[in-house]
This record gives sequence, C-alpha cells and structure tokens, in this order.
Amino acid sequence: MPVTTLDPTTALVVIDLQAGVVAMPLADPVEDVVARTKDLLSAFRERGLPVVLVNVAGTPSGRTDLGVRTLDVQDGWTELIPELGVQPADLLVTKHTRSAFPGTGLAGRLRDLGVTQVVVTGISTSGGVESTARDAHEQGFHVTLPVDAMTDPEPERHEYSVSRIFPRIAETGTTKDVLDALAGQS
Repeated sequence: MPVTTLDPTTALVVIDLQAGVVAMPLADPVEDVVARTKDLLSAFRERGLPVVLVNVAGTPSGRTDLGVRTLDVQDGWTELIPELGVQPADLLVTKHTRSAFPGTGLAGRLRDLGVTQVVVTGISTSGGVESTARDAHEQGFHVTLPVDAMTDPEPERHEYSVSRIFPRIAETGTTKDVLDALAGQS
C-alpha cells in the first residue's frame, strides 16, 4: 500500500546499519538497502527534518527457548557505516534491545523536536525494524515503513513482518513513495 502522507515533523530512524550487522548474511543485497537509506537521509537532511541513527551494542539479558543470547561485539562491530555520513545534527542512539526506544530516551527526544511521525529503515526487518516500529506505534507516533529500505537474515521473516505485522502498525510503501510524499510537502 502506498504512503498517504507524512506529518510536517517526521523523523527518519535508521536501524543498525553498522559494520557488524551489514557484514552478516542477509536476504537482500545490503548495498540496495544502504543506497535507498542514503536517498532518504539526503531528503530528510535537505528539509531539516530529524535523523536518528541507531546502532546495537547488546541484547536483553532474559532467558528464551533459544537460551541466553549475547552479541559478540568485537572492535568496530558497532561503528555506523560511513555511507550514512553522520552529521552533527543527527541523533545517535545506542540500544541494547531490539527496539530503539527502551532505555534510550528516544521518545522524549523526538517529542521535544515536535516529531509526530517516524519513517523506519534498516536491519533486521523482523528484529530491530519491527520492534522499533511497534514501540513507536504504541507510543502514539505515526509510522511509515519503506519496505525496500530494509532486509533480514531470513527472507521468510522479512516477508512475514511486511505482510502480517506492518499493516497493523504502520503505512507501508517504497522509498520512492516516501520521497514523493516529502516532495509534496515543499
């Protein structure tokens, strides 16, 4: 479904485009996800809209059926990829959960900037992107998901999130849909 509108103060939230994550085997070419995210970054920055760059440096400590997970965070693993071109005005968030919201103060920082909507991209569709989108929706933000600017290690999980979860919490579309909506605001 195409993106219908973007609020005047919409933030772009980029999830886990960092050295250790982009190096993992992924369902779609990471270069395509990075290129589309760069297009979005340029459009948001040109309009002075907030950009949030998120990296992951840990996992929740709770037990699961798969056991207690830890990340093998080696030197450089958490570094944002240079293609993002980090700018002084960008909000930088380091998370230790799947979502960018718990324990980071992100919701308050966005509200302080007058943000009412978020566009979420990145890796992984069924993990960080979905969790962040769910939290944003539950906290009252409008959510838009350009599904061609995200990927997952497993194509089935990506497809399930896109077809079953996202329509319940967000508007979905393509990077072009988001760029067209931004151009319509000018």
